[in-house]
Amino acid sequence: MLKIKRVVAASLLVFLPLALFAQNNTNSPYTRYGYGELADRSFGAGRAMGGVGFGMRSPKQINPLNPASYTGMDSLTFLFDFGLAGQLSWFDDGANRQHNINGNFEYAAMQFPLHRRIALSVGILPISYVGYHFGENKTTEGISYTEEFSGSGGLNDLYLGMSIDIWKRRLSVGANVGYLFGNISHNQSVIFTSTGATSSTVSKSMEVKDIKLDLGIQYVHPVGAQENVVFGVAYSPKNKLNTTSYEINVSGNTLEKADTTRNQSFDMPQSIGAGISYVKQNRLTLAADFLYEDWDKAHFFDKSDEFKKRIRVAAGGEFIPAYQNKAFFSRIRYRAGVHYSNSYLRVKNSGYNEYGASVGFGLPLIDNRSFLNLSLEYVKLQPGTKALISEQYFRFTVNYTFNEMWFLKFRVN
Repeated sequence: MLKIKRVVAASLLVFLPLALFAQNNTNSPYTRYGYGELADRSFGAGRAMGGVGFGMRSPKQINPLNPASYTGMDSLTFLFDFGLAGQLSWFDDGANRQHNINGNFEYAAMQFPLHRRIALSVGILPISYVGYHFGENKTTEGISYTEEFSGSGGLNDLYLGMSIDIWKRRLSVGANVGYLFGNISHNQSVIFTSTGATSSTVSKSMEVKDIKLDLGIQYVHPVGAQENVVFGVAYSPKNKLNTTSYEINVSGNTLEKADTTRNQSFDMPQSIGAGISYVKQNRLTLAADFLYEDWDKAHFFDKSDEFKKRIRVAAGGEFIPAYQNKAFFSRIRYRAGVHYSNSYLRVKNSGYNEYGASVGFGLPLIDNRSFLNLSLEYVKLQPGTKALISEQYFRFTVNYTFNEMWFLKFRVN
């Protein structure tokens, strides 16, 4: 009965964030464009290792970046994983500086075996974030007014994934079928400070409800008694989104225009990711990833020139001084990583490059199976032209991984 209650409690924690994902997790002006800021889809250990995951395979962590990884878990284990994140951000346009603090619930997932060769995972995680609010005071022909821009929302993925071990725990395949949903809204207001002038607001928004598919494969090659190398590939096909867009124009207290459109083209691009990891059991993990996303062929509000191709490379490692040692600091998992990516957004015929470095710790709990994972990441967004804004972030993530011998039955003689 106790274990049933745990399952129910874990399930509630998985679906509770549905209402919370509407909250902003960014203040970046760049989220005014496209689908906003793309989210990091890695969990726990991968987050502190530069966001790697395509070649990662662990019995103690959920890894939705490659659904083939699910069969890496022990056949008697139940995993539950959820994370919180916060960030301190700085923005600089060359003349002005601004800083903001954000925080939010990030993701939740669970994973368990259906068979010694089959594992299932279900969870919810973000695809993108939109959140900004900025403005400027202007004067035209002696009339003073304030022009304000704001936006909020984002896209989320509620997924169900399955992995099958098809050859001797060395070759696995997997797939995630996700329900892609979310709302993104953008507002532009002109507020007149002079008497007699009428203020106006233009609001544009989009609502997404569609299905997302991710496919993965992993191969494990033993190189020693307790050492192996894992090769992984994940692929997501291009998706033409089922989207409804809205536009509302208000002048003063008068509704001037209200349109609803359902036939505009919005796409998510095809993407392919590849990764490799070296694992010395309970001692050392080294991993590297490469991701390619074909954004330049994706439509957005019927336009095909809003985006450009995106690549992301990452590398990281994890070290455990002495896994069996009773000393707490000897059992901590010490992690670090770096990553680079270019922006998928085409802003003023340019964009930005993103550079990041992270460190983290996996703190073992009393049973040495569950972990409290902490990571600190520094990210620099370097624009391709001086006309764009430079951004810097310190991101802090707290992740709890619950690992239980769920299906173990004790025999009494």
